[in-house]
Amino acid sequence: MTLKKLVGFESFRSPFPQLSMESSDSRNKLHSRLRLWEFPDQYIIEPADGAGAPCLEISRVDASMKLIDRVAESNSLRVPKIHSIFGVVGMLKLLAGSYLVVVTESERVGSFLGHPIFKITSLKVLPCDHSLKNSPEEQKKMETEFSRLLSVAEKTTGLYFSYEVNLTLSSQRLHDLGEESKSLPLWRQAEQRFLWNNYMLEVLIDNKVDQFLLPVIQGNILFFETAIGKDIVDVTLIARRCTRRNGTRMWRRGADADGYVANFVETEQIVQMNGYSSSFVQVRGSIPFMWEQVVDLTYKPKFEIVQPEEATRTAERHFLDLRKKYGSVFAVDLVNKHGGEGRLSEKFASVMQHLTGDDIRYLHFDFHQICGHIHFERLSILYEQIESFLEKNGYFLMNDKGEKMKEQLGVVRTNCIDCLDRTNVTQSMIGRKMLELQLKRIGVFGAEETISSHLNFDERYKILWANHGDDISIQYSGTPALKGDFVRYGHRTAQGVLKDGWSSLVRYYLNNFADGTKQDAIDLLQGHYIVAVSRDTAPVPQKGGLEAVANFPVALAVVLLSFWFATMSLKQVGSDYKHKHLFFSFLWTGICVGITALVRANGRIFCNRPRLHKPRG
Repeated sequence: MTLKKLVGFESFRSPFPQLSMESSDSRNKLHSRLRLWEFPDQYIIEPADGAGAPCLEISRVDASMKLIDRVAESNSLRVPKIHSIFGVVGMLKLLAGSYLVVVTESERVGSFLGHPIFKITSLKVLPCDHSLKNSPEEQKKMETEFSRLLSVAEKTTGLYFSYEVNLTLSSQRLHDLGEESKSLPLWRQAEQRFLWNNYMLEVLIDNKVDQFLLPVIQGNILFFETAIGKDIVDVTLIARRCTRRNGTRMWRRGADADGYVANFVETEQIVQMNGYSSSFVQVRGSIPFMWEQVVDLTYKPKFEIVQPEEATRTAERHFLDLRKKYGSVFAVDLVNKHGGEGRLSEKFASVMQHLTGDDIRYLHFDFHQICGHIHFERLSILYEQIESFLEKNGYFLMNDKGEKMKEQLGVVRTNCIDCLDRTNVTQSMIGRKMLELQLKRIGVFGAEETISSHLNFDERYKILWANHGDDISIQYSGTPALKGDFVRYGHRTAQGVLKDGWSSLVRYYLNNFADGTKQDAIDLLQGHYIVAVSRDTAPVPQKGGLEAVANFPVALAVVLLSFWFATMSLKQVGSDYKHKHLFFSFLWTGICVGITALVRANGRIFCNRPRLHKPRG
C-alpha cells in the first residue's frame, strides 16, 4: 500500500465492516486538523477542522492552559509564527520548565477496521520555560541536561495514531466494548499499558481538554492486499508495545517485582475478505523473573538472576495478568539449554513447574540446537507440539453483519533472550499456520491449500513479517532483526549472514555507548522517573585526563579500520609477499586487541550509563 504524506485529509473508507468507535457526543471527537500560533508569551492551538470549536491556550511562562473562544488579534509587538500540526501528544515537566510535545508531520499508512491510521514521522518539543530565567544557575544547568534528553525523545520511532478508533485494543476487545465505553473519549477507552503517551497526557487530562488528547501507540502497523482468484484479501499486522517496562536491549531485561516484563509486544494479525474480519493475537516478552546483563564492554555480558527466591512469585504475577487479559496461556521458551542462557532456561523451567496447569502450559524448544543457523523448517517440530492448543483456543471471527462467530480463548507467549530474532521467526511461522486456518474457515482456501500455493501472497506475507520483525527490533536494539532473511525469503542467504554480523556489531556499540542516554529519555517520557531537585543532586563532574579525550566512536572506527586492513592483508597471503602480508595482518590484529584492551580498561569512562532520577511515586 502506497504511503501518503499527510498534507490533507482525503476521505477514505474500507470495504470491510466498521466497528464504530466514534463518540455519540461531538464534544469527544478529536480534532484532526490543527493550527499552532506561536506567540512570544504563549502558544495557541486552533482547530482547523470545523467552525466554532474553542482553542487551547498554553502559557510559555508557567505552562498553564485554558480553552478560549478564538485567537487574539496579533500586532506589530506580538507577531506569531504559524504552523500546521496534527496532534498534541502531551506535556512534560522538568525542574523549572514544562515542554509541550506535538506532531508536526505524519503520513497515512492504511486503515484499521475501516478507520484511517497515521504514522508519526516528526515530533517537536515546544518549551514553556520562561520561568527558568529566574531560577538558580545550578538549576539552569540541570534543566539543560535534562532537556537534552527531549531531543532524543523527538527521534522516537514506530509511533501511530488514529483520530477515530482505539488502536490500543485488539479487534476482539473492541467488539466486546459496551456501548457506554464506546461513547467515551478515545483516551479513556485506551488500554493503559499500550498507551505510549499515557504519562504525558496527564496534564491535559487534568485540564479537561478531551478534544486535543491524541492517544499514541508504539509498535508498527503494516498492510498488504493480494488477490486469490476473484477475491481481494487484506492482511494487517499490528504490534502494540507495552510501556510498563519499556526500554532498550541491555538496559531493560527480565521482569520487575510486579511481573511486567521487558520488550512485551502484542502482535495482532488481521485478515479481511468478502465482509468477514478475523484476527489472531500472540505475545512476546522477556523471561518473567528478575534478571539482568550488566553492560561491561564484553560482547555478551554475563546473565545474572536477581533475587532468585522471588522468581516464582514474580512469574506468577506475570502469568496471572496474562490469564486475565488473554485466557489460557502457552509459554514457548526458545533459549539455549546450555551455556549462559542455560541458567535462565533452567530457572524458567523450574519456576513453571509450580505454575503450569489446565490454563497455563510451558514448552522449552532449544531453537539453536534444533534449527541451527539454517534449518528453520524444523520449526514444524515445535508447531506439532502446540497445534492442539492453537486449534482449541482459535481466533476471533466476525461476519459481514458485524456479528461475532468465533472468539480467541488463549494466547501463545514466545520468548528468547531478546525476544527479537528467534522469536520473530517463530511467531511468523505460527501466524502463517493460523492465517491458513482462518482462510479455510472463511472458504477461501481448500482443505490442502496453503499460502505457499500462491506465490504473490507468499512473497508479500514474508515481507510483511520481515518488516514487522525489523521494526520491533529497531525499537528495542537499534538494529533490524537478525535471521530476517529467512522470514523474508524462506531461506538463509550469504547476504543475510553478513548483514547479521554487521547488526551484531552495531548492537554492541549501541548497548555500550548510546542506549544509556536513550533509556533515560524513555524513562523521562513515560514517567518512570520524575525529575526533581534533591540534596543529593551534585554538579555534573568535569571531564579531565584520559576522559577528556576519550571518544569511543573514534576508537570503534579505528578498530573497524584495523579489521578491514587485516582482512585485506590476509586476502593477499597467497601472493609472492606472503610473509609480509602475514606480518601486517598480525600487526593490524594487534592494534585491534590493544585498542579493545584500552577501552575495556577504561570502561568506567567510556560506558554510557543512565543517570538515575527520582523514581515516580
